[in-house]
Amino acid sequence: MATAALTMDDLLADEAVQVKQVTRGEVIDGKVLSVRKHEILIDLGPQGIGLVPRREVGFSKLNVGDEVTASIVDAELDNGQVLLSLRKAAKDKGWDEVIAKMESGEIIEVTPYDANRGGLLVEYDGVRGFLPVSQLSAEHYPRVGSNDKDEILQRLNALTNISLQVRILDADRKANKLIFSEKEAVKEGLAARFEKLAVGDTVKGVATGVVDYGIFVNVEGIEGLVHISEISWERVNNPSDYVKVGQSIEAKIIAIDKDRLSLSMKQLSEDPWLSEVEKFSTGETVEGTVTRITPFGAFVQISSAVEALVHVSELGEGDSADPEKVFTLNERKSFVILDIERDNRKISLGLPGSKKAK
Repeated sequence: MATAALTMDDLLADEAVQVKQVTRGEVIDGKVLSVRKHEILIDLGPQGIGLVPRREVGFSKLNVGDEVTASIVDAELDNGQVLLSLRKAAKDKGWDEVIAKMESGEIIEVTPYDANRGGLLVEYDGVRGFLPVSQLSAEHYPRVGSNDKDEILQRLNALTNISLQVRILDADRKANKLIFSEKEAVKEGLAARFEKLAVGDTVKGVATGVVDYGIFVNVEGIEGLVHISEISWERVNNPSDYVKVGQSIEAKIIAIDKDRLSLSMKQLSEDPWLSEVEKFSTGETVEGTVTRITPFGAFVQISSAVEALVHVSELGEGDSADPEKVFTLNERKSFVILDIERDNRKISLGLPGSKKAK
C-alpha cells in the first residue's frame, strides 16, 4: 500500500507539535551564545534565542558555550526573543536548597559581599540574606568603645570577602527573608571547649575589643572579659592604656558563665599591696597624695601600691566635714593611720589632731 506524500503544511504542523511553546515562569536550559556589555544571548534550541539583561545575570561570570538554567520572564519580546533571568532561576532553585539546609541544621560556608552597621550582606545559592551583628561569633563581633558606629562599620567591612561558617537561623521564601548565624555554627564546638576549662586555668587569647569597662578577649572562639578592676593591681582609668585590639594577652579564669569567661590579668602576679602594707602600722604618720574626692571622703595614695581612705566622719562637723572644702586634688598632706584591715585590703586614715588620731 502506497504511503501518502507529506505536504509542506503537514511538515510545519508536525514541527509545531514537536516545538513546545514556552510560558512565563517556566525554567529552561540553554547555552551562552554571546556575552555583551549590557546583555547575554542564550541559545534555547528549538525555542529560539533568549536574552538576559546584565542585572538578571547575578554574580556568575559567564563565557560563550557555558550551559545555564534560566527562568522565563517574557515568552516573546517584540524582536521574537525570549526574556530570561538567570538570577530568578538560581533564586528559585536556591530557596529549595536553603530550606533543606535550615531543616537539616547543616553548617554551610558563605562569603559576605557587603556590610552595613547592622551586619553583613550574604548571598547563598542565589538567595540574598543577612548575618546580623548579634549573630557573629566572639572572634568577629565588633566590640568597640562607646558604640562608635563608624568603627563598627569599619570592622564589619573587614569581614567581607572572607569565608565564614554559618547556620541558617530563619528562612521565609514568601517574605524573602533569610537570616544566618555564625554563633549557631560554632556553638557545639564551644561547648566541648568549655568542658575543658576550669576556674583557675591560665589561658591565652587575643583582644577583640577595648571598652570603658574592660577588655574583650577571644580565647579559641570563646569570648572572655577582663573587667577594668581585673586588669592591674593599680588603679586603671583607661583600659586602652594597657591593651590594644589585636594584642595577645594571658589571663586567669576567675569565673565561667553560660557563654563567657570572666578573666583576670592582675591575678597572674602577686598583689603588691600585701607586701607594701607591711611597711605601715597603726598610729603612724604618713605622707600621701589626694587622688580622689567623693562625698563620703577622700582617697589618698600613701605608696605606689597602697591607697587609703579618709572617711568623712573623720573630718568633724559643718563645713569642716565637707571633703571638697578640706582637700584639693593631687595635694600632698600628712595623715595618721587609724586602722589596717589586711583581709579587706583597706587602710583608714585620719587627719593629725583628730580625735581618733590622738
